[in-house]
Amino acid sequence: MRRHPGTFLAPLACGLALLLVAAPGRTQQLAVNPPTPYAALEQEIAREINLARTRPAEYAAFVEQLRPHYSGREFRQPGKPALLTQEGVGALEEAARVLRAAKPAPPLEVSQGMCAGAKELVRDQGASGATGHEGGDGSFCEQRVGRFGAWVAPIGENLSYGPESARERVLAFMIDDGFASRGHRTRLLNPVFKVVGVACGGQARRGLRHHPRRRLQRPARLRQGPARREDALRRAPLLSLFTQDDADGRCRR
Repeated sequence: MRRHPGTFLAPLACGLALLLVAAPGRTQQLAVNPPTPYAALEQEIAREINLARTRPAEYAAFVEQLRPHYSGREFRQPGKPALLTQEGVGALEEAARVLRAAKPAPPLEVSQGMCAGAKELVRDQGASGATGHEGGDGSFCEQRVGRFGAWVAPIGENLSYGPESARERVLAFMIDDGFASRGHRTRLLNPVFKVVGVACGGQARRGLRHHPRRRLQRPARLRQGPARREDALRRAPLLSLFTQDDADGRCRR
């Protein structure tokens, strides 16, 4: 039985990096690349997120359809390995209540620059088998997106690993089992966010394992102004720590 900390982890996983910002920024002219084998999944995930944002009450029904698969903390679907959740059905019930009470939010616009920034981490971790928000070069989402254009704060990142479908991934974010802040759900439903970038890719077997959740220090506060902000991001320390999102939507180290 696998433990389920909020997203699914599995050998030979498909990694998902999801980036959100408050408003479109300036994007560099990007080369047109041929579609990847994951292009359809990326599009489905973007559509699924927008369905949850624009019709949250309807999405609550999808969450509630999972209720019969819980037995205490165990979550078991036919033909799939059982998962041991941290909270059991209580997290599902909370997610359904939040979605039914939520006001519809505008759909997110897909940005190619944001997708390129998300793809940086997918490509990195696809080769290394690593997980978490820090890239192999010590970068976080702010730096990776900045390589492809300007972005407008706030910015946030959700990650998912496993063979799940677009709906299963978004449902996991909505339930957000084991995360007291419910930051993954809050981020996807937040009307402040206007733009999204989605990237998926295959993940190497080595290094993929369950990581304990850690609450780590907030990144050093960056000075205002694009030039100073860019310089500060370049000077970000290189750390080898697993990271998670917190409630305010910032990437964590």
